[in-house]
Amino acid sequence: MRVIARIEGVTILSAQDLVLPAAALGGENPLPPLRSHQEVHEVRNLAELPADLQANISYGGLRSTLPCLDQDGYDRTLVETALPSFVLENDHVRAVVLPSLGGRLYSLIHKASGEELLYRNPVFQAANLALRNAWFAGGVEWNVGSTGHWTGTCAPMHAARVEGPDGTPILRLWELERTRNLVTQLDFWLPADSEFLYVGVRLQNPADHDVPAYWWSNIAVSQSADTRVLVPADQAWRYGYGARLDLIDVPGELTYPMRHEKAVDYFFEPLAGERPWIASVDAEGNGLAQASTERLQGRKLFVWGEAPGGRRWQEWLAPGLEGPGYAEIQAGLARTQMEHLKLPAATSWQWLEAYGRVSIPEAHGEWVSARTAGTAALRPVLEGLPEREAEWSAVVDAEPVESLYAGSGWGALELARTAWSVSAGTPFAPETMGDRERAWLPLLDGQLPAMDGVPDGTLVAWRELLEKAADNWLVWYHRGVARYYAGDEEGALEAWRESGDNPWALRNLGFVTGDLAAYKRAVELRPELVELRVEALTLSLDPVLFEGAPDDPRIQLLRVRAALEASDAQLAHELLAAGIQLATVREGDNPLTDYWLAAEEALGTGRPVPPEYQFGMSGS
Repeated sequence: MRVIARIEGVTILSAQDLVLPAAALGGENPLPPLRSHQEVHEVRNLAELPADLQANISYGGLRSTLPCLDQDGYDRTLVETALPSFVLENDHVRAVVLPSLGGRLYSLIHKASGEELLYRNPVFQAANLALRNAWFAGGVEWNVGSTGHWTGTCAPMHAARVEGPDGTPILRLWELERTRNLVTQLDFWLPADSEFLYVGVRLQNPADHDVPAYWWSNIAVSQSADTRVLVPADQAWRYGYGARLDLIDVPGELTYPMRHEKAVDYFFEPLAGERPWIASVDAEGNGLAQASTERLQGRKLFVWGEAPGGRRWQEWLAPGLEGPGYAEIQAGLARTQMEHLKLPAATSWQWLEAYGRVSIPEAHGEWVSARTAGTAALRPVLEGLPEREAEWSAVVDAEPVESLYAGSGWGALELARTAWSVSAGTPFAPETMGDRERAWLPLLDGQLPAMDGVPDGTLVAWRELLEKAADNWLVWYHRGVARYYAGDEEGALEAWRESGDNPWALRNLGFVTGDLAAYKRAVELRPELVELRVEALTLSLDPVLFEGAPDDPRIQLLRVRAALEASDAQLAHELLAAGIQLATVREGDNPLTDYWLAAEEALGTGRPVPPEYQFGMSGS
């Protein structure tokens, strides 16, 4: 452990390794995500909703996660691994933050009771739930940018020490959210004698145009049969896997996470005049409370459900899970997670969140009495938040005193292009640029030298510079991606054809047009690239594409599909019975169960789906 700052008898900030069984995150997928992953939050009854809700849901959808590339190279082999962490603690609270993993608040311990207030995952295991694929469960995740788990959830953030308004150290994390070009700032502050950890959040839009804004603090809390969630609301928007938003009253059963069979979201309608908060408490009424200043109005409960699929997902995210697992309570800018709000040009939004232990003995009474008791128990924190935010605002732009951890160089690169005015409190120094970022600098002078190797994710915001740059295969390739992102499909196809006989342009042609010949040629040029072969086989189960294919679970699954399409149900069953551990199975998708049932129906045997294949999110 390295002590960074110590205020005797008050607050200590230290750096230390957190050693966990962890699966390797792996490298990024070099194939550009030309379209977003299938969004499970479609709203099919939009016309039935209030006008403001309709407008916010219709605004700001993300066409693609570019310039970010997908993170789907992880595995499921757990190895003892040291993860960098920062610890803030005083006599009452101990908080652990992971700078290399999106600034995740991993642990929050109330010292007097010895209670862990969050669900602390005992392992690090990525799974396919985020905008860029890789996501992990536990702690408090900060979601910014667009509906879903943010692009930085498994990526590093810059970290530094800042002097707090009361002399205690603030742990500041910041990074550029690349799909929206929003500067995201997190200030972790544990004031003298405080039993609550404060997290100051600021979103800076340095651009000269409005930007869709989205934020949800995603809080994992351990659950039991008696866990209850309290929030100052009497109605909620229910969203299940029928893709409808329905406004319902809040009955008592709804607020007990383990009394739900199916996975479901509840977005609570805030009561007028109530300060925003949410809590998850145990049978005695003790647990975690989260409160905030007024800008963060939304509150949500998510449950996996007690059906086999929900339980399977929890085991998948925490291999070796024992006990009932976790639920999520969340806090957001809007009422629901389907909405985006307009963050005006050259404008910042900020708010303060508080996390700590609450005791509500009346928590299991009648609903109105229970939530009213929660407000009363939290009154000192709620009433103190505006003053705390004012204190924090005095240092929100304070320059870092000591750099602690390096994030990416993408922010520095964008400043080189735009000369945006960004707060001195969140600096993006030129020296933070690495080889990836520096490779783009010549484009500012009209050149992007061609090179052998794998193209990086296209900087789609640099489209104008790409159009003006001197021609070569790489420039044509990136032009095509930027044009496609902007909706110019014909221009994109033209650019990729000009790019020539390279696997990257050929793949894009195959992806957009369904040109199997282009995909085959791309595979011929890069036969070792499993992501490319999987895409080609998904388009066409041509036997030629299986030749020389690596032994990969995604390929195995495609062999099952090929057997079913060839009416060879016995082969499909044998392949499935041998065991396929599909590390990247997607939330809301259930191919292992679907193929098993198809094979059993064809064979007429009716063997039950193995538990390890049951990822269904609708109660199956």
